[in-house]
Amino acid sequence: MRAESSAIAPTRIAVSTPELHGPGRASGTLMAALGVTAFSLTFPATAWGLEGFGPWSLVAVRSVLAALIAGSCLLALRIRPPKRRHWAGLAVVAAGVVLGFPMLTTLALQTSTTAHAAVVVGLLPLTTALFSALRMGTRPSRTFWFAALAGAAVVVVFTVRQSGGALSTADLYLFAALLVCAAGYTEGGRLARIMPGWQVIGWALVLCLPLALPAAALALSYEPVRLTAHSVAGVLWVAAGSQFLGLVVWYRGMAAIGIPKASQLQLAQPLLTLVWSVLLLGEHLTVAALLTAAAVLVCIAVTQRARG
Repeated sequence: MRAESSAIAPTRIAVSTPELHGPGRASGTLMAALGVTAFSLTFPATAWGLEGFGPWSLVAVRSVLAALIAGSCLLALRIRPPKRRHWAGLAVVAAGVVLGFPMLTTLALQTSTTAHAAVVVGLLPLTTALFSALRMGTRPSRTFWFAALAGAAVVVVFTVRQSGGALSTADLYLFAALLVCAAGYTEGGRLARIMPGWQVIGWALVLCLPLALPAAALALSYEPVRLTAHSVAGVLWVAAGSQFLGLVVWYRGMAAIGIPKASQLQLAQPLLTLVWSVLLLGEHLTVAALLTAAAVLVCIAVTQRARG
């Protein structure tokens, strides 16, 4: 699953565009980083969830749980529904972030390791910046693009070499997930400049509930379920952490510092995922991973300093 090409200073939000919601640049960067941390746990948590749920059941159940959490928050705070003109954008967020990315990556993780699946999030920052440029006419600097391309290339080379570099059905799922998620991130970042970020993902989740409920009932009737500590923890995390809380802080961060710069923080996500894979799944962290992490951090530093 993460808005303009340059960040808007807090004073300008308060004086020039009072209708925009979002924190200042420093807190916006922190929120986007917290979102990346939450997202980095998604693949290991999904692997845990697949120990007890089928792929369709896992995605449908996580969507239902996340929608119930979001709907409860919206109802408790008596938030009015968005204006009619915003629902098309929310549908894009729902299709890309709530349904498309989780489904495609879950299908990929049936046959792919978490390290291999990390290639999608390695490419996601660049793809999100491209979608942002096409959707909203942002024009990041040449330095920004050079650092973004370099960081994406480093992550792709690392993950592809780790997995042998052979394209498979899982790769097709991952590349499709990359496209739909970038579209959802871009539209969500745009909407987060109009309404609070948590409401963006909240309404997108609620929008999916009429589809998720029957899908969950159907999937659970066909796919066997084996409840274990791992499977329960996995589905709870991807529902509450990745699907709701992570996207709340992520969209607020994007609204504050812009889609292209926020998306570059995701360059660290594959490396964080590898760390969680070592701790939670018992995979091995190599020297190449540490070197890649250092290179990615350099690229992030450059993109954060580059002017749009």
